[in-house]
Amino acid sequence: MATNIYVGNLPWSTTDDELSAMFQQFGTVTRTPIVMDRETRRSRGFGFVEMANDTEAQAAIAALNEQQMNGRPLLESQHPQ
Repeated sequence: MATNIYVGNLPWSTTDDELSAMFQQFGTVTRTPIVMDRETRRSRGFGFVEMANDTEAQAAIAALNEQQMNGRPLLESQHPQ
């Protein structure tokens, strides 16, 4: 079963592809939507990573939580579906 991970404190310039690449080293990434402001179409600084299973998601959270991405520490947690 797929598992969603909340990823906060993203740099404004982060793309879906960059986020996906960061998490792929821990398993299969199925989606990486970054939440955008409806009016300005700019990133709101957070998004979600959907991974194939809970084991891969937990490994990614353990390795990447508080890691730097373009000078900002990422904040991660498992997000209930």
